[in-house]
Amino acid sequence: MSTFPVLIVVSVITLLFLFKLVRKHKRDSTKNYPNGSMGFLPVIGESLSFVKAQKANRGQEWVEERVAKYGPIFKTSLMGGPTVFITGRAGTKFVLGAETEVLVPRQPVTISSIMGKHNLFEVAGTKRYKPIRQAMMSFLKPDSLQGHIKRMDSMVNARIDKDTRGKETITTLSFMKKLTFHVACQILFGITDDPTEQALYEEFGHCFEAMWSAPLNFPGTTFRKGIQARKRIVKKILPIMEKRKEQIKKGTLNPMNDVLSCMLSLETEAAENDDQEEPITMNEVIDNFVAMMIASHDSSASVLTWVIWKLAKDREIYDNVVKEQMSITDERKQRQQQGGGEADGRLTWGDVAKMKYTWRVVQEVMRVIPPFFGSFRTAIKDTSYGGYDIPKGWQVFWVAYATHMNNDIFNDPAKFDPSRFDSKSNIISPYSYLPFGAGHHTCIGLEFSRVEALVVLHHMVTKFEWSLVNSDEKITRLALPYPEMGLPINLIPKNSCWSPIP
Repeated sequence: MSTFPVLIVVSVITLLFLFKLVRKHKRDSTKNYPNGSMGFLPVIGESLSFVKAQKANRGQEWVEERVAKYGPIFKTSLMGGPTVFITGRAGTKFVLGAETEVLVPRQPVTISSIMGKHNLFEVAGTKRYKPIRQAMMSFLKPDSLQGHIKRMDSMVNARIDKDTRGKETITTLSFMKKLTFHVACQILFGITDDPTEQALYEEFGHCFEAMWSAPLNFPGTTFRKGIQARKRIVKKILPIMEKRKEQIKKGTLNPMNDVLSCMLSLETEAAENDDQEEPITMNEVIDNFVAMMIASHDSSASVLTWVIWKLAKDREIYDNVVKEQMSITDERKQRQQQGGGEADGRLTWGDVAKMKYTWRVVQEVMRVIPPFFGSFRTAIKDTSYGGYDIPKGWQVFWVAYATHMNNDIFNDPAKFDPSRFDSKSNIISPYSYLPFGAGHHTCIGLEFSRVEALVVLHHMVTKFEWSLVNSDEKITRLALPYPEMGLPINLIPKNSCWSPIP
């Protein structure tokens, strides 16, 4: 088929978009929009240059170039929609502190298409937000997680042993991705079948790549591959959900076993309650499963990879972490020798609570290399900030590095210093430290992520020492920061490694 007719169609569509934009500009000429460029092509805008900069770890420079040209508040077009960038602590407070009647955490079309329009971000500000969030929090709150700590410890211990057995070198990023996905499947969603887990792992990989791609739904594009992968995920998980629903109805499955069962129990209760105005649907459960699976493992894998990198680069930090973790191992040995209800040799909630220095190291890694460059919000009514109008429907993007590396907020921000997170001696201003968001938009999975990271690091540092294969490996970003080559490391098993009785 000739490409000439296609070019004509594309040209006509582009001209129509431009005509619409010109008309809209004339209608809204009384508004004071931020300065900036919306890009040459409608819809695509500056998406391609932004994604290119992110992949080269030049996202900060991309923003700073526009801040220097337009100011700390500027407009552009990203991921299919007009977008206002807001930088600095005051701007972050405005975005993350805004009520859901003004700004909601709805995502660009590329992200919402993969996660689904009923996920927790998309329903913020509606009646559906509270029950769905409560279902997730009923499992993710600390007192619920306490009951799963020993299972997580055994699972992580066994998986690390399995995936490192006989290996002198591992690629840290893929190792951590598979490990955190395994924990998410088993602990969060109750998926214990290995073939199902492996199939889902591959499909979610396509989904994650698609979320920060250009919104081009054509054969061969990254976005199209992500859409198709999501369809296969839904097809795979639906029979599992239907079976769980029946078990919950019969009373043979405890809804508190995992997050997925918690959500399905709401769906089941809603179906049996004729008085409920907006019953929870299977589509809502599916979308939140997809969204939470994406959120629950890739960010943790990225953070853990960079902690492993830092421990390899800084012997003093590594030795301090090992000292803390070995003291906990010694206490576990003593408990097992003394016997009693807690004497099965596995980590307890109290053990995790003692990992204070290790957690401060993780926090400092997330400050220096934020897991998220920033995030989108959407204005659901006309609003304004800094003297500029933000129309209803526009996206708003806040940036993490603008506060994380600000000398007025963190003393000597380029220095790696875990002690800055010692709450007894330092107070960090609200809306300044943002790996988990802030205010009432703080990530609901914070506590789960903390526990998971500490359990993984406990086993890594008590089992191994390691060195970097490539000491000068660069950072690339595909939404999250990754080592360019996946951070291969040389493993050195510790002869004194002790494992509890399985």
